[in-house]
Amino acid sequence: MSSSNLNGHWQTLIDFVESNQCNWPAEPDLQVADSSANESLLTDSTQPWGIHLLDTPPHNRLLGPVFVRGNTCGVIRLNNNTVCQWGDTHRADMTFSVTKTCLALVAGVAWDQGLLKDLDQPIAGQLPGIGFDDEHNRQITWRHMLNFTSEWQGECFGVPDQVDRYRTVGLQPTSSVTNHNKGDPRPLKTPGSYWEYNDIRINQFSKALLHLFKQPLPELLKKHFMDPVGASDSWRWHGYDNSWVDIDGTSMQSVPGGGHWGGGLCISADDQSRLAELLVNFGCLETQGQKQQLVSRDWIDMMLQPCPIAPFYGFFTWLNTHHGISQRAPESCFFAMGIGGQLLLHDPENKLVGIFRWIDSDKTQSIVDLTYELLQSHKA
Repeated sequence: MSSSNLNGHWQTLIDFVESNQCNWPAEPDLQVADSSANESLLTDSTQPWGIHLLDTPPHNRLLGPVFVRGNTCGVIRLNNNTVCQWGDTHRADMTFSVTKTCLALVAGVAWDQGLLKDLDQPIAGQLPGIGFDDEHNRQITWRHMLNFTSEWQGECFGVPDQVDRYRTVGLQPTSSVTNHNKGDPRPLKTPGSYWEYNDIRINQFSKALLHLFKQPLPELLKKHFMDPVGASDSWRWHGYDNSWVDIDGTSMQSVPGGGHWGGGLCISADDQSRLAELLVNFGCLETQGQKQQLVSRDWIDMMLQPCPIAPFYGFFTWLNTHHGISQRAPESCFFAMGIGGQLLLHDPENKLVGIFRWIDSDKTQSIVDLTYELLQSHKA
């Protein structure tokens, strides 16, 4: 079937997405964090490449690899069938904070294996000596970290948590946005009482999972998820140059939960759609009539439980609670999102998966709403 025949009336969505692409430059080195030498290469309509440029010096620099990006691409799958696709869906690209979903899945393996017996147990009691031992941090539980309510303080791979204090992100409710600048000093709250999107803390969580498993997380992701769903060999989960840790005499690289300072998951839209479909099916993989539960339904249910003080967020997952992201989408749908216009839509109710790469993030709600407008037309 040709691409035009496949896309059918979904072409309206493709046209809208392609006319509202991310306006980062393709080349990461067109903008240098500590120099204005290359500013002449950027047009008035081009944004600086990457979030690290917004950090306070000397932390506005890369710690891990970054890559030339592709153009917008994506996939719409309905009832396990592709109904629409555009662009190079096989190209592996940085996906930034969508990586956090993979951390949540790996944490689910720890839950299913009994390594995490109690999410409300303080991490310090289970993993002493890795940064949770002081008076403040020893109150922090696994659930606090998964919900972004930990208020963990310290440095992770040379970056202090204060760099991301007072950080706000695109779909964060305006009621939680302050007038402070990102990186301003902020008095810490009691763990569990304050929600903040903080990439240093997610990297500390990833390091804790590494110590818990005593095995590199990319190996676990490959074994438990990527290989079973039939992902390609093109994806990579990159760490930082300085994120190597010693565990029982073996040097292992800790991987970040995004591409804030480089690194993170590089993956194709096609492979992302396979993981997204697994989530839509609540962790159950069905191939050739055979069903396999790759991660327990109980864990997926916990991932999608609204955080009590931030009901728009689950375990590293954005929720549509009270239709906060989209009025047209079911309240039960959920999202993974990353800077640079990375959007993954999961809708168990309609068995719908939507992968959108390198879109204009300001158009997220419009793209989701249009998807559902066309879905209704598709069903008619």
